[in-house]
Amino acid sequence: MRYQGREVDVEGRVRLVMESALTARDRVGVQDFVLLENYNSEAAFIENLRRRFGEGLIYTYIGSVLVSVNPYKELEIYSKQQMERYRGVSFYEISPHIYALSDTAYRAMRTERKDQCIMISGESGAGKTEASKKILLYYAVTCPINAHMATLGDRLLQSNPVLEAFGNAKTFRNDNSSRFGKYMGVQFDFRGAPVGGHILNYLLEKSRVVHQNHGERNFHIFYQLLDGGDDNLLTTLALQRNPQNYSYLVKGNCPRLSSVSDKNNWKVVMKALSVIGFAEEEVQKLLSIIAGVLHLGNTQFGEGEEGETCITTETHATNVAKLLGVDVSALGEALTHKKLTAKGEEMITPLNFEQAMSARDALAKAVYGRTFTWLVEKINQSVALQEEIYHSGKGCSVIGLLDIYGFEVLQHNSFEQFCINYCNEKLQQLFIELTLRSEQEEYEAEGIAWETVQYFDNKIICDLIEEKHKGIISTLDEECLRPGETCDASFLEKLEDTLGGHPHFVTHKLANGKTRKAMGREEFRLLHYAGEVNYNVNGFLDKNNDLLNRNLKEVMCQSHNQIVSYCFRREEVMDQKRPEMAATQFKNNLMKLMEILGSKEPSYVRCLKPNDAKQPGRFDEVLIRHQVKYLGLMENLRVRRAGFAYRRRFEAFLQRYKPLCPETWPNWHGRLADGVSTLVNHLGYKAEEYKLGRSKIFIRFPKTLFTTEDALQAKKPEIGECKNGFPEWRCKGRLLVIILPFIKGFIYRHEDYCPENEYFLDHVRYSFLKNLRKNLPRSVLDKTWPTPPPSLVEASENLWRMHMRNMVVKYCKRVQPEWRKQMIQKVAASEIFKDQKDSYPQGVGRLFLDSRLEREQINLKVVQTLGSDKVQYGVPVVKYDRRGFKPRPRQLLLTNTFAVLVDKTKIKQRIDYAALRGISVSSLSDGMFVLHMPNEDNKQKGDVVLHCDHVIELVTKLAMMASKVNYVNINPGSITFAVARGKEGIIDFVRGSELKVAKGKRGHLLVIAPQINNI
Repeated sequence: MRYQGREVDVEGRVRLVMESALTARDRVGVQDFVLLENYNSEAAFIENLRRRFGEGLIYTYIGSVLVSVNPYKELEIYSKQQMERYRGVSFYEISPHIYALSDTAYRAMRTERKDQCIMISGESGAGKTEASKKILLYYAVTCPINAHMATLGDRLLQSNPVLEAFGNAKTFRNDNSSRFGKYMGVQFDFRGAPVGGHILNYLLEKSRVVHQNHGERNFHIFYQLLDGGDDNLLTTLALQRNPQNYSYLVKGNCPRLSSVSDKNNWKVVMKALSVIGFAEEEVQKLLSIIAGVLHLGNTQFGEGEEGETCITTETHATNVAKLLGVDVSALGEALTHKKLTAKGEEMITPLNFEQAMSARDALAKAVYGRTFTWLVEKINQSVALQEEIYHSGKGCSVIGLLDIYGFEVLQHNSFEQFCINYCNEKLQQLFIELTLRSEQEEYEAEGIAWETVQYFDNKIICDLIEEKHKGIISTLDEECLRPGETCDASFLEKLEDTLGGHPHFVTHKLANGKTRKAMGREEFRLLHYAGEVNYNVNGFLDKNNDLLNRNLKEVMCQSHNQIVSYCFRREEVMDQKRPEMAATQFKNNLMKLMEILGSKEPSYVRCLKPNDAKQPGRFDEVLIRHQVKYLGLMENLRVRRAGFAYRRRFEAFLQRYKPLCPETWPNWHGRLADGVSTLVNHLGYKAEEYKLGRSKIFIRFPKTLFTTEDALQAKKPEIGECKNGFPEWRCKGRLLVIILPFIKGFIYRHEDYCPENEYFLDHVRYSFLKNLRKNLPRSVLDKTWPTPPPSLVEASENLWRMHMRNMVVKYCKRVQPEWRKQMIQKVAASEIFKDQKDSYPQGVGRLFLDSRLEREQINLKVVQTLGSDKVQYGVPVVKYDRRGFKPRPRQLLLTNTFAVLVDKTKIKQRIDYAALRGISVSSLSDGMFVLHMPNEDNKQKGDVVLHCDHVIELVTKLAMMASKVNYVNINPGSITFAVARGKEGIIDFVRGSELKVAKGKRGHLLVIAPQINNI
């Protein structure tokens, strides 16, 4: 059992390291802000940061919170040796580090079986994304893994460059700014190995697709594609290398970055997509969408001869249609006209120039935003927990990583900043709540009286924003939905009427003379927990509506690009319900996120940027003060210091300071609590300076700890260095004592187990098992096995059987869900058709598809008629009339409870599985089959005669869905079917040179099936 006050370093030496930085605090400051004497002073807080930053120490604690200052340079503190240094070491034992926080969360998850969450916050450029990468890398290197887990780790790590390419951009403050919030949950099994992951994304800044401020860029992927894509790819996408040729890339006037190589990053992203598991076709479709957005931005409008709005750049419109997989004329119509529904009737109205431009931009934002969501879903599928391998995720624990935008105050603050700062208000509320709860729980667990903490409760601000019927979001939604003329100015007036007099809300109209000078007439000001922010209402209504014209949705859902058609579902077009407004949707997502975070044990990383110029070594005190305020760090420190500044477990405290008391030095042999009590009494601690809990000592004032530490440093020369070693061997005869039993055992090795040979036989058994462990077969096909000694023959045979059974079980668990589904269907097909139907060997040798019909091939009205009964499988068939045998093309659609025969837009017949009496097929190579239906009722049309090119696949799926596997009849010569009540028809089957279906003699249907040579 290890001491909590010790750490085993990478060379294996044991050394005391607890709070070693206390001795150098005059030079490097304190490594925990809780130990600041003047903890209420913001100046003292910033000075401590400055000292540590000047010495290259970028990490500092506030209790269990890690404060990180971006160094803007590579530091030699992230090697594998550093990871090992922090692995399994108590949080406060060595200097603050992101690895210490990562390891503490991991060990808490394993030992306490509680889900953890690490919340990373800070403004753009503070290093949030890098912090999350360091945490993921730490787990990838230090956690136990096998081949599958290594692949999972690679995919989790490679998701970062992909999400950065599509979700990050160059902003005024940061060359690689995340323009979305991200929560990543990593699942661990009972051994602590990563087995799955899941990503949630929040509030992608879609407006950046169509507009960028001066000095900023669009999302990285656009520039990476143009700079890194090869000539053939750009030709296929009808693109040119120069970003200046594209309207959506020139707004910020910043096409190139000196600090970033778009060409190199393109290679990284393409490799990452491959590692994650994207197929080449998917990547091509994805890049077609990116190129389509660029061409969409170059699509321009003008006036026609009759004054109507029309597209003037036909080439770009054609490229957009081709790349997005839609009809060019339908796209042009949808971009220049709007479809309205009034009293059940649809009307088409033309758009003016401004409306057409807005429709174009809305489409670009919608396509990119939904594609980004698809991308996240695709990554989630790649890193998801494999139920087939790990049986169930119920036994898994989770560590979540929240990398989300920090409090944002720009020169011009709009709807996006409002949502971001609302998110930070909620996080601050949760942070204070969880911090207080954690403190209170620790006090109660240790039997220390809890003292009420005074702090600013920002619930009043959260309610101001989110309260039903009265909050800003509710007012914004009402104004968007209100009939009549609405605009941003009317929204501001509504806010003044609803919230006038609120202590944290003010407008130009409501402000006093001094405040009014600092505010525009289109602005409202919120007094957030972190400070005042003015928001300009221009664009609030449009951004909150975030609507796409219905006819544009209809065009997109008919796309031949599978990604686009997936992103624009047909159900969305049919649903008459208005979608949630953007702010409400964000609020609801935020509530769900708060539930996720509230259910986990939190850890925090607060990231700071030392200067705006991204220069290493430069510490801008004004900028730091701004961030300390907006991150609520002083409030955090006050809450943490409300009680005791320092707390440590008894064994750690006693281990470090026992030399200061003669009764505890060199060793204390009694109870730990008594030893600590003896030590502090000897040191002269006063009653108000400390409290002893059940397993920890609590020290109220930092100066008490510093005095104790100084006394220890002064005592060290007297103590001297302790040397640990092993006693030397004094007895030379010891060697004989070891060897003689071994020689004697060898002589008696063929005898039964006895005292004379037990040492030798135990050694032989141990050596065999050790050798076996190193040379176990790696696959079921490997039949090698070490030869056992005579005494272990039976045990060896049992071990061989157990090992082979274990490998078989592991192989079965590794089978992917889609292959498991294939195997189940192929086994069913084998039971039905093997050795009975000529076409079985060919049919079963091919993959069974999920459907033989593309989604767009199934008519929208049919889907609507089926309602909640989803189509599980569809296939084209030929139906033969029961009288006359006229062939008619149809679609056969299978749902979970019934099948339907469809003629274009109309359902011709419904076949309930419960009523299906049987399925008949011939033994030859044809595709004919008959569905036998009840004929007692006059309403029944009789049996259904069908032909399908995929009869093995179809009949297998139908029989499995209908639970009729045992009701499939294979007839060698003919099939009799019911024409109508009391009347029968016959299908005759013969072999011939080619497939032919025709009316034969005596009114029978004759099917000639070709001979198949099955090898």
